[in-house]
Amino acid sequence: MILSEEIQNFLLDNAVERFLRYVKIWTTSDENTETIPSTQGQIEFGKLLKEELKNLNLENIIQDEFGYIYANLPPSQGFENVKKIGFIAHLDTSPAVSGKDVKPVIQKNYNGTVIKFSQDNDLELNINDSPQLEKYIGLDIITSQGDTLLGADDKAGIAEIMAACAAWDKFPELKHGPIVVCFFPDEELGRGTKKVNIEKIPKICYTLDGSEMGELEIECFDAWKALIKFKGLSVHPGYAKNLMSNAIHIACRFLSEIPESESPEHTEEREGFYHLSNLKGKEEEATATLIIRDFEIKNNKRRMDYITSLKNVYEIRYLGLKIELNYEHQYENMYNYLKKEQKIIDLAEKAMELAGIEVNIHLIRGGTDGSHLSAMGIPTPNIFTGGLLFHSKKEFIPTLALQKAAEVVIHLAELFTKE
Repeated sequence: MILSEEIQNFLLDNAVERFLRYVKIWTTSDENTETIPSTQGQIEFGKLLKEELKNLNLENIIQDEFGYIYANLPPSQGFENVKKIGFIAHLDTSPAVSGKDVKPVIQKNYNGTVIKFSQDNDLELNINDSPQLEKYIGLDIITSQGDTLLGADDKAGIAEIMAACAAWDKFPELKHGPIVVCFFPDEELGRGTKKVNIEKIPKICYTLDGSEMGELEIECFDAWKALIKFKGLSVHPGYAKNLMSNAIHIACRFLSEIPESESPEHTEEREGFYHLSNLKGKEEEATATLIIRDFEIKNNKRRMDYITSLKNVYEIRYLGLKIELNYEHQYENMYNYLKKEQKIIDLAEKAMELAGIEVNIHLIRGGTDGSHLSAMGIPTPNIFTGGLLFHSKKEFIPTLALQKAAEVVIHLAELFTKE
């Protein structure tokens, strides 16, 4: 089914309107707390979505104690026996950059010149360092004002799913089977499925949490986190010779031995990396957090073996130094599971083609809730949202992508009625 111009325009207007509202809600997650959700803003956003889902005639709408939203869309008449599918997006935004008081700006009819930001005169978005921009000349582009991220990761995904729900409510000619809409907290912390009620999730799902328009993602990093604690001994610096073991200084030396060539700044495509995300401390004690990423388990094992060997060397080199080292497996490469599920991948490709989009099977240099769900027995490919430069003050999204992702959701639901 080719969507009418009326439906396409409705999806564009509805998705953009929702997106502009949603990004203003502060839902940054907080890695320094163990609660789920990690921030109250996610609860408040969920309350708003719960009411909007109710107004769109979804049923059995639940916001549980952990902030998860579950809602059921009854099937079109005659399609009650179609396979149930789920569409998932996450409520939180990254703590890497402020997400408080986001003020979205629509750059109308982008002409290819440098985009300036009103709240940061030194910040620029241009084709030289963001070549994807060239594809969107002539389109409207949404950015922040430069003092926050935008929040397309993943407010765009939520807006696109909600716009599809609005279209199903308004246009009865759009046929679909039973659908479950799910919004999860704390995906940015790797906790998005930690408290999920698996009984409420269909056996086939799609996350809308990808990047550039046209990307379909079925492979992601195998992901680890290393927590390193350096325990030293503080002595007055005037009398410290052969006595002091300065934990924060030693931590800096230790971390400087990680190969620069294996950092995010120097890797791409299938190359893995170490990434220092946090370092703090004083003379007595310092802590560091590293994330370790690769598509191959053996490469991550090599990196962890190297960190462990550094620990052993440093404890010998520095008198009295103790290093505590703990590794946490955050998520698996989803391809280990999705390679057995070609049919649901093919349907996603077909839905994109029906929306007039060239399909790009893409590697996720990160992870999604779909990584965890796939490992839990629920195959969950990841569909684009259209945003770029996520976790950045230069983040942007073309308004067309908000429309097209919503179209993909509509087409995908219809394709399942024919299976």
